[in-house]
Amino acid sequence: MQPILYIFSGLPGSGKTTLSQKLAKEKNAVHLRIDTIEQGLRDLCSFNVQGEGYRLSYRIATDNLKLGNSVVADSCNPIVLTRDEWENVALESGARHVNIEIVCSDKTEHRSRIGKRYPTVAGLKPPTWNEVLGRHYEPWAKDRIVIDTAGKSIETCHEELMEKLGMYA
Repeated sequence: MQPILYIFSGLPGSGKTTLSQKLAKEKNAVHLRIDTIEQGLRDLCSFNVQGEGYRLSYRIATDNLKLGNSVVADSCNPIVLTRDEWENVALESGARHVNIEIVCSDKTEHRSRIGKRYPTVAGLKPPTWNEVLGRHYEPWAKDRIVIDTAGKSIETCHEELMEKLGMYA
């Protein structure tokens, strides 16, 4: 069976990591979290990380897809360039891909989530609400699955995601 690259995107606090981890577990797929990779580069190499985390993740994803393993890519994926690069990883690996955008349309709920977050990656400082608001995030122009997590449980959002993924089968 052809592997799938599940390309997640969305702002911090939208529910992206929680949903991507649930999907990876359910699909027995490799989970690549950009936050973990970038913090590892900071800790091990002591330099200011820009796009290196994404480029390293593309290589790890390619290796796994070529082995026949599906991959869940968990990142903000905020610009057209990175979105196109993830799609190229799938194409060059002979894999299918699905773009998935996670949003939280309720700003009050989103802000509350940001305020209650705690680091799940050692050494990583979660962004503040002002940093989330100021983050550059380009609108999508391509087809994608959109999951709005506002006012819903993770279980409900996961069920919605699985239903929508069924259309891509």
